Amino acid sequence: MPTSPEFLTARLRLNRLLPADATALYDYRSDANVARYQGWWPTDLAQAEAFIATQAAQVFGSPESWCQLAIRDRDSSELIGDIGIHFPGTTDDAIEFGVTLHPDRQGRGYAREALDRAIDLAFREWGYRRAVGSVDPRNAASMALLRSLGFRQEAHHVASYRFRGEWVDDVIFAMLATEWQGG
Repeated sequence: MPTSPEFLTARLRLNRLLPADATALYDYRSDANVARYQGWWPTDLAQAEAFIATQAAQVFGSPESWCQLAIRDRDSSELIGDIGIHFPGTTDDAIEFGVTLHPDRQGRGYAREALDRAIDLAFREWGYRRAVGSVDPRNAASMALLRSLGFRQEAHHVASYRFRGEWVDDVIFAMLATEWQGG
């Protein structure tokens, strides 16, 4: 199980969101193009501040929790995005990931690098046997990202849930720990 919420990659630092991150978090998370497929879309700075406070009070990796980590430039510590990790009740259940990047940082491999590290931790250190991702099929970039990491599409649920006033499809991607080649 996770012990410390700070993890490094070649270019990134994944760690807790800090109160000082609220403005940057609000800046990219409130962008309509970034938020289009996101479950959380802050409408004001106070919501970003409250979200960070809630995350700070949460024990990282506790069962049935969503933990959001900052994705930072490793050298400057600038917040460039965030990664959500849903820790299920047991390691027999599937761990789930979601990633959001500032528009200026998209298309540079940062999301792949952050997810690669998180998936590697989930399988090799935390002992999960399965990882999943849930994607709106209109989000072609996210679907391509999951495929590039080795996830396979397992399902396409048509008009399966109501999201922001419309019925939307949900595509499920998954991978077993025995299939993981990254890290």
